[in-house]
Amino acid sequence: MGFFDGLLGGRAADFDSGNASSNAIELTRRHQTVSLTKQEAATGHLRVNLSWRMRTSDLDGVQRTSLFRHPFRALKPPEVLGHGQSMVNVDLDLGCLYELTDGTKGVVQPLGGYLGDVNAPPYIKLSGDDRFGSASGETMYVNLDHRDALKRLLVFVYIYDQTPAFDRTHAVVTLYPSNGPRIEIGLDERHPQARSCAVVMIENVKGELIVRREVKFVYGFQGELDRLYGWGLQWGRGFKTKVDR
Repeated sequence: MGFFDGLLGGRAADFDSGNASSNAIELTRRHQTVSLTKQEAATGHLRVNLSWRMRTSDLDGVQRTSLFRHPFRALKPPEVLGHGQSMVNVDLDLGCLYELTDGTKGVVQPLGGYLGDVNAPPYIKLSGDDRFGSASGETMYVNLDHRDALKRLLVFVYIYDQTPAFDRTHAVVTLYPSNGPRIEIGLDERHPQARSCAVVMIENVKGELIVRREVKFVYGFQGELDRLYGWGLQWGRGFKTKVDR
């Protein structure tokens, strides 16, 4: 038993939680899973949101050059800046590999227009494609009222084009269950050349819906994620139309 375990009476938490005001569960390397079923959140629509912003470290040089003119700026807390095409030329997309209990497999993603359906198989719906990272980000809905039809869902994020920039953008995938606190998974590991990241697995384990943090970066696209998790789909190079972009 570790020193901190002794201070806590040997009791270990099942997850890292944020402060009381944030009402959030943060999945980390140490605490990777949470049960939606045990939280009575395995029904209704599960909302999955991708948002990102520019890392403030990328602006340190700009801030340093202005301290001579504005010496009191150093006393101010770091400013969290929104991101846009002029700051980070990157297009992050949210997607989901799915496997149903009847053996059906597929993908929901902006590329190719595979936006899914929330009221019919695969019971997953992506609400459009956010090209430049608006405040609302990209959102996907999973109909957990059909949870018995879901075997496993792998939520992933990929960079469609432009320069890989996972190391410059602070991306967060947040799950909003129908009940209980939201669940946050930060993509805070530095992999400058990665183009895709498997973020979180939602799996039906003997009738219990388990959410497990993955955060595995790969240097290819969806096909490489497929091989990593053994989905077995056939992939081809896809492109977005100018209207979509």
